[in-house]
Amino acid sequence: MGDRVVVAMSGGVDSSVAAALLVRQGYDVVGISLKLWPKELCDTVPKEKVCCSARDIEDARLVADRLGIPFYVLDASRQFQHHVIDYFVNAYAAGETPNPCVACNRTIKCGYLWEQAQSFGARWLATGHYAAVTWDEDRRRYVVRQAADPQKDQSYVLFQLTQDQLSHMRLPLGTMTKPAVRAMAEELGLAEVAHKPDSQEICFVPSGGYREFLRPRLPAVPGPIQAEDGRVLGEHQGIAWYTVGQRKGLGVAAPRPLYVTALVPARNAVVVGEAEALQKTTCRCRDAVWMGFDALTEPRRAGVKIRYHHPTAPAWIRPLLDGAVAVEFDEPQLAVTPGQAAVFYEGDTVIGGGWITT
Repeated sequence: MGDRVVVAMSGGVDSSVAAALLVRQGYDVVGISLKLWPKELCDTVPKEKVCCSARDIEDARLVADRLGIPFYVLDASRQFQHHVIDYFVNAYAAGETPNPCVACNRTIKCGYLWEQAQSFGARWLATGHYAAVTWDEDRRRYVVRQAADPQKDQSYVLFQLTQDQLSHMRLPLGTMTKPAVRAMAEELGLAEVAHKPDSQEICFVPSGGYREFLRPRLPAVPGPIQAEDGRVLGEHQGIAWYTVGQRKGLGVAAPRPLYVTALVPARNAVVVGEAEALQKTTCRCRDAVWMGFDALTEPRRAGVKIRYHHPTAPAWIRPLLDGAVAVEFDEPQLAVTPGQAAVFYEGDTVIGGGWITT
């Protein structure tokens, strides 16, 4: 048998086909599913959720049996609560819009799971992400590159991975399109997952939306809804229920549509303005990390994604103090949102990223 690889099997078509490809390539494949939800979520999240449920773990087990590989389920619910759910709630409390998928990929799927994979004697960790990990000879570093299928590319959520993590990653789907992956699942007889729908929402949030999830976890503290000039236009029920760019549900009458333009936790205020106020040419990011080089020491051109499905926007990125970065866009960007990741690209290569603060 070849090198041992642990495959993160979520019960979906992508990770199932990733496992099948690695078996075909001669790896010694071990499938692992992670139990992520604490018990309280298992009792409240609808069973039709398409990610991380008990049904998904059972689907992963059936696929592993079909492929003839060993399969294990590990309980990562404590780590998931701390690194993903608590982070999610705390970010909203701080007036930010979190990205739990980035946090989960860094700390759980490529952090905790890699630690566990090594205890299984694995040299590699594989996932069903649509992205590629390659050795860049010019940079003398491992880098993440965008997937061949631009509609499914997930390089954005991998920007925080370290050189050590990348050196052990296998991403078999980086050169494939989604239709090709489904066709391969059919060809391999993986009926359990071949036509399973993609997960579109945050896995642990119920069908009623993130506000329903937050309501029992955060106190609702009313405060002012203010115009950009400071005038009070109404009252909100808690800044956690709002996000930059939001238009509906403001409860404020105005001659022209108003949008949330900022959340100010220091004075518990929701600031609203017209659409033009959502256009920004600059932002700052904290906790910048670098994949394409050791550190940013001078201004550099990059394409910047300010959210997962946002196209890359040309910009200058400039180093600041304490690991922060200033981003200056060539053209105004709509709804640059604190709490979201800004990911920096050179061509199709991720060079780094950080978390938007202003």
